[in-house]
Formats: sequence, C-alpha cells, structure tokens
Amino acid sequence: AKSRLPAILGYAAISATVGVLLQALKNKENFIIRLLGSGLGVAWTLATFLVVPVLVSRDIGPVDALKESVSLFKRTWGESAIGTVGIGAAFWVITAAAVIAGVLLTILAAQAWVGLAILVGGLSLIAVLLLGVFQSALSGVYSAALYRFATTHEAPPAFRHLQLEQAITRE
Repeated sequence: AKSRLPAILGYAAISATVGVLLQALKNKENFIIRLLGSGLGVAWTLATFLVVPVLVSRDIGPVDALKESVSLFKRTWGESAIGTVGIGAAFWVITAAAVIAGVLLTILAAQAWVGLAILVGGLSLIAVLLLGVFQSALSGVYSAALYRFATTHEAPPAFRHLQLEQAITRE
C-alpha cells in the first residue's frame, strides 16, 4: 500500500469531492433532491467498495481503479451489498447500544459527581470512535478478501471456512 500511496491519495481526493457534492445534495430543503442524494450516496459506496484493494494490488491510477471497482461490483453485486449492509447494520446496532449505555452511565455518574460524568462521557465517546475505526478496518479487510476472491476465485486462508463462493452470485 505504501508504494501505491500517490494513487490512493488521488482516489481519496476524488472520493472527498464526490462526498462533498453528495452531502450538498443531502442538505437541500427539497425532499426529492435529498432522497436523490442519499440514493447516489449508497450507489457510490457500493460502486467504490473495492477501489482500495484494486489500487493496492494493481499498478493503475485512481480513475482506472474506480472503473475496475464498478466492473467487479457488477459481477459481485450481491456479496458487496450484503457485506456493506451487513457490517454497517451490525455496527449500527453495536454503536447505538454503546451510545445508549454511555448516556445512561454518564447520567448515573452525574448523580455522584460532575467530574465523574465528564470522565464517563469522554470514555463513552472514545469507545464510539473506536467502534467506528474498527468498523472501517473490518470493511477494509472484507473488501480485500472479496477482491481477492472475485479476481482469483480463491478465498484468503482466514476466509476459507466462510465459503465465499456461496456469497458470489454471477449473473
């Protein structure tokens, strides 16, 4: 990945630009435009799910990696969507539980001492941020394993027992 850093940074610039544009659509007052922005955001997330593994494993630029990711997505749309939604949903539940627990514990701590409430609230915030980092890392590992399987038809050793071939649906 280190040797491909310029291409990764190029993709990051493209992704950030698209992200800003999509966020601008989502912030509009018109419900239809906000809905369109959200739909485009989901499509962008799914279409770019394999960009980083493509960039790291092949000597191509960010635009070509984006095209390759879209091509791979078309062939493996089922598992890309299921993996993205599955990881997102699982972490949404875990994060919601952590936020609720953090708020309740902070309120309880405030009953005893304001300083303790600040400490508990800060630790809860750190826990939620760490969950986000873990979700991102897990998504990266999943996308790398999926990329390898989609391109070589061979699951990485740690994923062989998951039977990735059942996750891939070729149309």
